[in-house]
Amino acid sequence: MSLITRRTMLGAGGTLAAGLVPRNSSAAERLPPLASLLKLTTPPARPAEIVFTDRNGAPHRLGEFLGHGMVINLWATWCAPCVAEMPSLAVLAHALAPSDIAVLPLSSDRGGLAKVEAFYAEHRIAALPILLDPKGAAGNAWGVHGIPTTLIIDRQGRECARAEGAADWSTADAAEVIRRLVA
Repeated sequence: MSLITRRTMLGAGGTLAAGLVPRNSSAAERLPPLASLLKLTTPPARPAEIVFTDRNGAPHRLGEFLGHGMVINLWATWCAPCVAEMPSLAVLAHALAPSDIAVLPLSSDRGGLAKVEAFYAEHRIAALPILLDPKGAAGNAWGVHGIPTTLIIDRQGRECARAEGAADWSTADAAEVIRRLVA
């Protein structure tokens, strides 16, 4: 991945969040706080390498982000809890961009790019990159039991925590927890 593309993914939250307008401002109020879902991975372990694609079809691997923190969200447009948490993930991306932590939402939608682009447009999601994993390889490789599931990856490339289920990622507390975990 070129440095420009990586910077684009890492900085998308900082440069595009002004266009983020939650469709339902009370949706985050109905999501549980991150602390209630977050489970530490002990000891931290490197997740299996998988390949996912960006909106242009270019393949990427987690190893390209080594040295950066990552919040990897496995989701789909047909998953109601995923839909509920996406606006809060966009807020998190904006909050974490200055800390060099990327929020990487991997869509398992079989409808591919067109389906995810339509979802982002409908929900006014501008602060997140479109990343595709239509065969669910990440979930299979990482022992995920359902979506949404979010992995927190530290700067050494190790999973240090995960949250199974939808959470409110939009709080200052959530951003601070992520910063501490990936340090």
